[in-house]
Amino acid sequence: MSLYWRIFLLNAAVLVVAVLLFFGPVTVSTPVLFGEALVLLCGLAAMLVANAVLLRIGLAPLQRLTRAMATADLLRPGRRPRVTGRGEIAELTETFNSMLDRLEAERATSSGRVLSALEAERHRIARELHDEVGQTLTAVLLQLKHAADRVPEPVRADLRQAQETTRAGLDEIRRIARRLRPGVLEELGLHSALRSLVAEFTTPRLGVSAHITPGLPALAPATELVLYRVAQEGLTNAARHAGATRVALHLRPRPGGGVVLLVHDDGRGVGAAPEGAGIQGMRERALLIGADLSVAPAATGGTDVRLTVAAADTATDTAAHTDTAAHTDTDTGENAR
Repeated sequence: MSLYWRIFLLNAAVLVVAVLLFFGPVTVSTPVLFGEALVLLCGLAAMLVANAVLLRIGLAPLQRLTRAMATADLLRPGRRPRVTGRGEIAELTETFNSMLDRLEAERATSSGRVLSALEAERHRIARELHDEVGQTLTAVLLQLKHAADRVPEPVRADLRQAQETTRAGLDEIRRIARRLRPGVLEELGLHSALRSLVAEFTTPRLGVSAHITPGLPALAPATELVLYRVAQEGLTNAARHAGATRVALHLRPRPGGGVVLLVHDDGRGVGAAPEGAGIQGMRERALLIGADLSVAPAATGGTDVRLTVAAADTATDTAAHTDTAAHTDTDTGENAR
């Protein structure tokens, strides 16, 4: 039954009851007596309440659909309003669910293309930093050393200081190039890349530990890259925004297949602050491989960043993942929680 006929019949039922009251024992005098007015008012109130209750019951599926539309989030896929009953509201709910499916698929495809282009650009910049700027600074170091060996002692100290400044700049450029392009991930694998990442973030004020369970299933290259980038972003947030002193990175197999990445810090937590570009970037990467990302307060304080990869994403890389996720990345160093 359509929504039009449902509302029409509900109101018709109330009006029929009102008409039937005229054939009852109730009479109205002129002028209206107090008792008669009280009966009329009570009857009117009863009809209004009955009409309101019947309309609420009839329009309840539409209200549920409205709430689902207001809370829909393409970065949290899989949430769908339940299709109940038959008629126009059920058709509208099914159409809305189909629209969400198309939007999520298009979002994943377009995000994959954008992030793939960003990753390619990052690789190009990292290569130019290493090959062009790095070699230039290396040549400058050699020239400074050659000059320092031949100048008088008063000038030699200044040249030595210029050497150290140039060497520090060269080390910083190499560090930036490594963050732009995780060569250790391609050359040594995910385990070594995560341990290198932990060592990079470990400072006297921040202790970072890695706990990688042996015997993990084979992971697709796209999945490994997403795991690495999510771990990198989680450590960046803990180091820059959470005020944490201890961070633990866990990578373990998931019961029933798949893997789970957990980055736990003892910082001040996410609280009620809106999600920044960093967390949204992690969600987009997770969507590209069909993984589930959770960023929530930890039971013992701090924040838990949990990435759950299903078993289907731990096998060999598929063509879809290659097109959309093999080069996914954004500048994690500039994103904020």
